[in-house]
Amino acid sequence: MPLLAIDTAQGALSVAVVHGEDILACHFELRTRGHAEEVMDLIARMLDEAGLIPADLRALAVTVGPGTFTGLRVGIAAARGFALARALPLVGVTTLEAIAEPVVAGKDEVIVASFDARRDELYLQGFDAAHRPLIEPLLVNVGDAISYLSGARFVLVGTGAELLNEQLTARGLAFRLADNPAQPDALTVARIAQTRIAARGGDHFRVAPEPLYLRAPDAKLPGGFDPVFT
Repeated sequence: MPLLAIDTAQGALSVAVVHGEDILACHFELRTRGHAEEVMDLIARMLDEAGLIPADLRALAVTVGPGTFTGLRVGIAAARGFALARALPLVGVTTLEAIAEPVVAGKDEVIVASFDARRDELYLQGFDAAHRPLIEPLLVNVGDAISYLSGARFVLVGTGAELLNEQLTARGLAFRLADNPAQPDALTVARIAQTRIAARGGDHFRVAPEPLYLRAPDAKLPGGFDPVFT
């Protein structure tokens, strides 16, 4: 089943096309801006490299956050457009799941996925060694982050790892830094989506996923009104 996955949510841009265990095409690059200008061209390039056209796709996947407001909208809009045009299932994967999934942890270790959310805050979620979530995704103050986690040993991954490193060191808690990318990769998103479709069936994902916003956007309308997003 050919599946296209997209990530534009954090500090990278990536697209992957997979078919079962085969990786037909994939591209990953660090990028903090310009996602909107590049994503459609990149999708077209990856489909061409895979030897496919949009009509060949059978499923889609996209990161839904937490992430930057603009980046999230870009990726989700692109994925929804393809899903609507072809009536395809669309699987939403959080960015925290995407960076936690490649991490190999021991049975006594808790995987802590985090992103630096600025303003002395973190996007944070803990997972067990089997990558099952232990808490819901949270936006927390850096100084309070450890209070949301429980366990004897921690494996840190993501752009917030260094900030957690300081907190864990100060408290004398055992941890290590994962040797894994700190940004989501569409290839991992694709693999997660494949597993979920296999377990639940494609019809479970006919309703497009919503963005996961843990912080209200900074943008203000003229006159000081807050924008309303759906």
